[in-house]
Amino acid sequence: MTALRTVTVDGSPVHVLESGTGPAVLMLHGSGPGTTGSGAWAATVQALGESWRLVAPDQAGFGRTPVPAGAKGGLRLWTEQAAGLMDALGIDNYAVVGHSMGGAVALALAAARPQQVTSVVAVSTMGAPGAPLSADLDAIWAAPAGPLGARDMLSRLLFDQALVTESAVDARAAAMRAGATAFASLFPPPRTRWADKLALSAQQLAAIRVPVLLVHGAQDRVTPLGTAAQPLLEYLADVRLHVFGRCGHVPAIEHPHEFRQLLSCFLRPDRGH
Repeated sequence: MTALRTVTVDGSPVHVLESGTGPAVLMLHGSGPGTTGSGAWAATVQALGESWRLVAPDQAGFGRTPVPAGAKGGLRLWTEQAAGLMDALGIDNYAVVGHSMGGAVALALAAARPQQVTSVVAVSTMGAPGAPLSADLDAIWAAPAGPLGARDMLSRLLFDQALVTESAVDARAAAMRAGATAFASLFPPPRTRWADKLALSAQQLAAIRVPVLLVHGAQDRVTPLGTAAQPLLEYLADVRLHVFGRCGHVPAIEHPHEFRQLLSCFLRPDRGH
């Protein structure tokens, strides 16, 4: 059973997609304008079935989750809100799957909550120390709401341009327009500072002792493999990297079946390490 609901976290509403029962998995979306928890993960949630309790929130400033009064968006806010959400749901132990910005949040959460987080899947992740802001991520954060901005953003996210369909552009444009006001406050120029603030320190990464799976596209222009994922291999204690060829920034869209199999295998409680 899949449900959408609003959970109060530290006095502020968080909109959440929930599905299934069993071991809990927190699923965190990326930072593109118009991104939401359900938009990023609904197809994956449906395909994974009822084997896990899947929790996919709109993070603060995205979708129907506002930035709490007096707060600013950023890694600390998103990390604390994610931890607070799982506390509010009464979930003591959980894996975390994060895409792009959500990968940085997932890693930060594993460092901050070592007793709660059981494993991390960081997909096309940000968070590596010293990783530069790519020209494509800069352009995505600056994309204007509407069809032109949506088409440009999708063309940067995806390796296979055949996936940039009219229906995909229309859906993204509508989502961008719906979230335009909140998003405008998150990554104003100069944008290099926001990429820097999403980077974890070497000490934070060294504190992560749980298994981490990095999943990346070989042709990712937004968070390039060589500056985003590969450096993390030097910092993380228990890490493995899976690279998809002919794949851009969103493996869940470009290689959906293999991506889901990868998640299922890694998240299975009896998999061993």
